[in-house]
Amino acid sequence: MFIFTYFGSLIVNFIDQLGGIVILASKALINVFKGSFRIKQTIDQFYTIGVTSSFIVILTSLFIGMVEALQIYHGFQKFGAENMIGYTVAVSLGRELSPVFTALMIVARNISAMSAEIGTMKITEQIDAMEVMAVDPINYIVTPRIVATVVMLPFLVALSNVVGNIGGYIVGVFILKVNSVSYIDNIKQYLDLSDLTYGFIKAAVFGLIISSIGCYMGLNTSKGAKGVGLSTTKAVVVSSVAILVADYILSAFLF
Repeated sequence: MFIFTYFGSLIVNFIDQLGGIVILASKALINVFKGSFRIKQTIDQFYTIGVTSSFIVILTSLFIGMVEALQIYHGFQKFGAENMIGYTVAVSLGRELSPVFTALMIVARNISAMSAEIGTMKITEQIDAMEVMAVDPINYIVTPRIVATVVMLPFLVALSNVVGNIGGYIVGVFILKVNSVSYIDNIKQYLDLSDLTYGFIKAAVFGLIISSIGCYMGLNTSKGAKGVGLSTTKAVVVSSVAILVADYILSAFLF
């Protein structure tokens, strides 16, 4: 009986939190369509999520492209297909690696901070004070963060694509001595615009999911400073898992 009770409570808690996240995201999107969200706070979040995260995205994407080119070369060399490294790196970055790894970096850097910030506001009763002053916390706090994450993540993915392909080119051409003309020509010939578009769609969906989770965990913080830490941890773990699950579902649907 204990096992059934334990797993039953997990399922109930999962459904309860999933419903809360969906409702929170829906309220934020309604504010967007109504045009009632805060412009200044949204622009501030554009800078926080987009500009300040650029360096870590550039750094990780460069080495992802380099490692991928190195690994692909050793596989393709057995079949004499070294010239296809460029296309393979480009398509895998565009479809999968750039959206997923960029979203994970945003989770580690921004969603964790987002949850901690909102959680601190919750336990210090700042959110209660907003409600007393007839200020909608979702409109003031949540909507700008969700909008900024959804808008900026595709731009960061585009940056990741560029830097990752540069890293792949450096390893492929200068280290592994692949013909530079063939490397570029194969990308031009075989890479479709849809390969990049699918990645941008994934990025926008990931942005909606992870920002909604981060805000939800922050708004449901309790038990003081310890609760802030727990909410931040849950936001990072749940967001990371959600990215991987959503990636499979989107890949199956888009491709």
